[in-house]
Amino acid sequence: MPKSGNLLVLLVTTWAFTACFAVWTMFGVTGIPIRAQLNLDSTEVGLLTATPVLTGALFRLPLGIWTDRFGGRAIMLLLLLGCAISLWISSYATALWQFLLLGLALGLVGASFSVGTPYVARFSPKESRGFAMGFFGAGTTGAALNMFVAPFLVGNYGWQSVPRVYAVALLVTAALFWLLSAPDPGAGGGNTPSARLSRRAAGQRVRSLVRSS
Repeated sequence: MPKSGNLLVLLVTTWAFTACFAVWTMFGVTGIPIRAQLNLDSTEVGLLTATPVLTGALFRLPLGIWTDRFGGRAIMLLLLLGCAISLWISSYATALWQFLLLGLALGLVGASFSVGTPYVARFSPKESRGFAMGFFGAGTTGAALNMFVAPFLVGNYGWQSVPRVYAVALLVTAALFWLLSAPDPGAGGGNTPSARLSRRAAGQRVRSLVRSS
């Protein structure tokens, strides 16, 4: 088990990932009333639900790189805040092209896996890293959470209530995440102490080989 401070980081990061995953799958529910409102055909509905998935897949690599460079805490916070704004704006969309553009922006939360995984791993000792990764991965239950929450909101308050409620939830999550998480010890990539030690050891091995030859 991780230490208490590390466990808190694991818990709050997992919750952030859960919220992100719920948002990522939002169009799976809201797409139904949006289809009726805009009179979309099957191809257009498929495009609407696919745009967040596409962005989430494409941005996993750059977000992983930026996490190594700037730290998981900062990148996750920016994701939560940026997507909260996009969510709120999406509640006022009235045309397919607007939904598609906003869907591309919302898809970024689908890449939060690439941010949270290395961030959580850096707070977990080797002997409990498997537990931490498995616990964090359980954040994909956000998709199931969306299937319970979104239909209730749509049925009682209209589909526009879903992105608005989710936007507020992301803002609250961002505040909790910033308050309860910790600075990423791996931020800076190659400038971390462990990276410097690795380079120093590699240099010593090279010098040893040169002397022996």
